[in-house]
Amino acid sequence: MALTDADVQKQIKHMMAFIEQEANEKVEEIDAKAEEEFNIEKGRLVQTHRVKIMQYYEKKEKQIDQHKKIDYLTLDLLNEARQRLAEIAKDPESYSSLLVGLVLQGFYRLLEPKVTVRCRKQDVEMVQAAVTKNIPIYKEAVKSNIEVRIDLERFLPSDICGGVEMYNDNGKIKVSNTLESRLELMAHQMMPEIREKLFGANPNRRFTD
Repeated sequence: MALTDADVQKQIKHMMAFIEQEANEKVEEIDAKAEEEFNIEKGRLVQTHRVKIMQYYEKKEKQIDQHKKIDYLTLDLLNEARQRLAEIAKDPESYSSLLVGLVLQGFYRLLEPKVTVRCRKQDVEMVQAAVTKNIPIYKEAVKSNIEVRIDLERFLPSDICGGVEMYNDNGKIKVSNTLESRLELMAHQMMPEIREKLFGANPNRRFTD
């Protein structure tokens, strides 16, 4: 029995519906697979970045801990050194000898023809003696005259350990040779030794803030 045109159209529609359904299923399958792969990749990236972030903060925490240890040890050493310097300042013979060295060093660092020296009020007499002793030594060394004035109007705080501040004639150049400033310099110079004591010798170790 021959198919009528209506039968042929019906079969064609049926076949087209089947093809469309199969295509839609395939698209859904592809979308599902793509979403699954996307979620897997997203999860992998998130995990990777989470690990990197954790490692970063672990490193930072370790560095902070190292800096704290350095700060604590440095503070202990500086407090101990400050106490010793305070004791030296109480011994007139030792302190006057120390002032001689600090004043002469200040002359050499300034290399100025006119110098103003500032000290604690209680140190004026010893500083004057140190200046008097060092002027001929400086003149002989640099072959140049120097005029020194002790500032009797503005004194260094009486509660510091001691030492001097020295200025050029217009006051724009300053050399701080107080005992506190020498302690700070000493602390900076001691850093490599402190780090080695705490963490061992490692020339490649770097400390970042």
